[in-house]
Amino acid sequence: MMHRRTFLKTGAGIAATGTLASPALASGKIHWKLPTAFPKMAPAVGTNATNFAARVAAMSDGRLSFTVYGAGELVPAFGVEDAVQAGNAPVGHGPTYYAAGKNPALHWFTGVPFGMTSVEHMAWLRWGGGQEVWDEIYAERNLKPLYSGNSNTQSAGWFKKPIESVEDLKGLNMRIAGLGGEVFRKLGVNSVLMPPAEIFQALQSGAIDAAEWVSPHLDQAFGLQKITDICYLPAFTEPGAGLSVVFNQDAWDELPADLQAICEAAALAAAYEVQGQFDHFNAKSLAELKAQGVRFLNFPEDVITAQRDAWNEVQDALAAEHPDVAKVRASYDPALAEARDYAKAMTLPLLAGRS
Repeated sequence: MMHRRTFLKTGAGIAATGTLASPALASGKIHWKLPTAFPKMAPAVGTNATNFAARVAAMSDGRLSFTVYGAGELVPAFGVEDAVQAGNAPVGHGPTYYAAGKNPALHWFTGVPFGMTSVEHMAWLRWGGGQEVWDEIYAERNLKPLYSGNSNTQSAGWFKKPIESVEDLKGLNMRIAGLGGEVFRKLGVNSVLMPPAEIFQALQSGAIDAAEWVSPHLDQAFGLQKITDICYLPAFTEPGAGLSVVFNQDAWDELPADLQAICEAAALAAAYEVQGQFDHFNAKSLAELKAQGVRFLNFPEDVITAQRDAWNEVQDALAAEHPDVAKVRASYDPALAEARDYAKAMTLPLLAGRS
């Protein structure tokens, strides 16, 4: 039988065995470590975790608080969920696809190529059955996930040379996350996943020829425009990237109901905030980068078509091999089809008319 870990702390420290009784909890405070997969003060993605922590502390009047650790400070960027699953941290923060080596279905809770936008993704999770599937899959690893926001549509990447055809992609070394890496690999790219903090140096040194990070605001903050002035938009391989706060299930179960509700409310508030942050600051950064001479380009149609064809091959192969991928797609794909039809009827004509 798996040993049940105890995480709750009172003023006297960590309980030795069992769970804390209500009087003990009432007389003390809970303080937990919260590692994130990003530099903790990185705009939007890092501050999503610090804002969540600040909201929980304020709403609970200090009964529950967190110390946020940036990537590499407590655990590696790609090791956050492993640390939470193992009980080495009661809670962590990041995109689910950083742990997709455990289960490729996790990609769908961050985002997949040619998939949902940030708003569509949140709608699926909250009202389309996505959260229930997410909970079921994470329960297998004794984890409880909370959605905490989305980066919105991302940049396709910064390239040192223009991409005028699929042939121009072949042989490139490119930093790219998620299943977009598998799509580009099918097009001849050597897809490399590295922690965000390593991207600038790798691109500058020539270790990689191109880099997909997030979008204008984060790309500018990381200085990618100092290395090359060519950036492709948008990322069909990453139309949105969800963020999450993930609890060890034992730790979550030890929280009283009101603190669980506070964590859920704080995660939703952080999600609302980061959505607005990305839209606002991406627009400003796009204008600033254009003024500095950055060329924002669109992929040629043959490159887009090749990406779409490669994606269909990737997702069908994953669904055939992994039951959890098939389970997620049974919920996700119909919701995506409805969202796509709605966007064609409402959003696309509006944007076309507005321009």
